[in-house]
Amino acid sequence: MSTEQNTKPYVAIIIAVLFVSTSAVFVKLSSAPASIIAMHRLLIAIVIMLPIVFIKYRKSFKAIKGKDWGYGSLAGVSLAFHFILWFESLNYTSVASSVVLVTLQPLFAFVGTYLFFKEKLTLPAIAGGVTAVAGAIVISWGDFQLNGIALLGDLLALTACAMVTGYLLFGQNIRKRLDLIPYTFIVYGIAAVTLVLYNLIMRYPFVSYPASDWVYFILLALFPTLLGHSLLNWAVKWVSVNVISMSILFEPIGASVLAYFILGETLHTMQWIGGGIILAGLYLFIRSYKRKPANINKKRAL
Repeated sequence: MSTEQNTKPYVAIIIAVLFVSTSAVFVKLSSAPASIIAMHRLLIAIVIMLPIVFIKYRKSFKAIKGKDWGYGSLAGVSLAFHFILWFESLNYTSVASSVVLVTLQPLFAFVGTYLFFKEKLTLPAIAGGVTAVAGAIVISWGDFQLNGIALLGDLLALTACAMVTGYLLFGQNIRKRLDLIPYTFIVYGIAAVTLVLYNLIMRYPFVSYPASDWVYFILLALFPTLLGHSLLNWAVKWVSVNVISMSILFEPIGASVLAYFILGETLHTMQWIGGGIILAGLYLFIRSYKRKPANINKKRAL
């Protein structure tokens, strides 16, 4: 690829992470159950995408192979449970702590990309990754408490972290063959159906929520979903899940700043220090990261 083509995925990732950082605050402001928030977020995103899919991409769905439908479904289910678990964690712990635990996904991504794609990291890249993860831990250190409520929120967020890593790993495989719009429409659609079934089982009401909640549902669909996750799904065709997972470590910084201004949550000294460490680790990782050319075109299935 040209220098411009090499740069575009990284620019997209930066923009995506900024939009994804708004998610925790909108969820915190909503009064609806976590799974209802996630369901409406995806359903609204699908409705917005529908005209484009119908006009431009409806014929392309016939050419999608069964294997890709299968992997797309797994990605969608993983995304659905990521939202359920993460949004639920926000009911038990702070935005900073929950977001940090969710963004520890590089630990899962390093293992997943090695097992499924045989990607190996250079020592400086590993050092950068460890540094950034350490910064994330520093941010949340003061928020960890040895009591049932905080611990439950932390465990939910950590499980959500594993789920979103699976979603990105499946995406890295499928996006080599599918265009962005068909892929995201399939994944968001499967995730939405999963959430509808979950909410039916839980017997949550689908529509009886205040007008303010519907505003947050729409904002979640527009910003962290269509302008956040969709850009990450676009970039994953050219860069590894490792790079995306590392970049998402910037999310605690953005989310913590927004929580300070919108929710009135305090920014402690350790959060500032941790944010600086994350940025230093990200710089070292991106600068040192190299993926072997043979692995770029590797078509081994997950």
